[in-house]
Amino acid sequence: MDFKLSDEQRMLEETVGRLVRDGYPFDVREKARTSELGYSTEMWQQFAELGLLGVPFSEDFGGFNGGGPELMVVAEGFGRGLVLEPYLATVILSGTLIDFLGSDSQKETLISAIVGGEVRLALAAYEPEGRYDHTHVATTAEKSGDGYVINGSKAVVLHGDSADKLVVIARTAGSTNDRNGLSAFVVDASADGVSRRGYETIDGLHAAEISLNNAPAELLGEEGNAIDALEKSLALGIVALCAEASGAMEVACDHTLNYIKERQQFGVPIGKFQALQHRMVEMRMELEKARSMTILAACSLELSAPVRAKRLAAAKAIIGKSGRKVAEEAIQLHGGMGMMEETAVSHYAKRIVMIDHQLGDLGYHMQQLESLLDLDEDAA
Repeated sequence: MDFKLSDEQRMLEETVGRLVRDGYPFDVREKARTSELGYSTEMWQQFAELGLLGVPFSEDFGGFNGGGPELMVVAEGFGRGLVLEPYLATVILSGTLIDFLGSDSQKETLISAIVGGEVRLALAAYEPEGRYDHTHVATTAEKSGDGYVINGSKAVVLHGDSADKLVVIARTAGSTNDRNGLSAFVVDASADGVSRRGYETIDGLHAAEISLNNAPAELLGEEGNAIDALEKSLALGIVALCAEASGAMEVACDHTLNYIKERQQFGVPIGKFQALQHRMVEMRMELEKARSMTILAACSLELSAPVRAKRLAAAKAIIGKSGRKVAEEAIQLHGGMGMMEETAVSHYAKRIVMIDHQLGDLGYHMQQLESLLDLDEDAA
């Protein structure tokens, strides 16, 4: 199989790489991270001007018409820069769900606004007692006049504190853990009945706990028919997270290698010690495993749902295991310096570890993989 990027994909890679190199030095990132919003609106507009906010969308809405490989290229570049802006929340999770489910008028309004950088969204799918199970939905939606009202709570909504609109998964039929009966809605984040408690996560991003009390909502697509589209959007999110982790792991490896070349002990660089060289090689091996699984995941999005689920579970599990190994080794080899907020590698380590806990951690995906091990991919 040829894993080389096409000319268009290479141009996209170069665009993202140049943006991160020129616009995302560590001190600039830290200034944005410590701001009230937690990221830069100016950088978000640069994403729009460069067409990055349109990567997965149709050219009809000003998009790039990209798929898994294109999102992989963008997310890996963002991982190298520890990008703070709500790309995953707005474009990949919320935007693609609107694209999969929305009416022509909804897509024309919302996706065009996403591509233009005019609106930021957050996907409110997971609930306090559901952990990583996206089918555990107790939040309910009922018809009210020409629209709906939603009641319930959503947990750890990525960038939910600053989103203009929320894409909420609510139940219109069935019981809490049923796959059927789930619907998707667009909710104005500032509407009556919407309460948000925002906070910073340990990796410098922002999230929110959201309560909905008769919050007015607009249905996306058909009632009770959101599960397949939701799982396709979550699959795209997993690919993006795997790629972001690979980019961050690469920089963590580079920083660590540079450090052990410079740090002196007993009159020589510590990188001269064979034991540390072996550990550095092991970090690179984990990085290559992560990259390989990311490519597999990105190339599996168009396969049948069971095969896609099996491959993505394997990829996310490897990312969780390899990422933690790289993060811990980077900290260890930096010594006390690796724990300091002023040292960039500490932020890379935190982000890599946190990626394991987004959209299912190592344990969760190992369970998913175990249930699919006997799946015959050719038959599926």
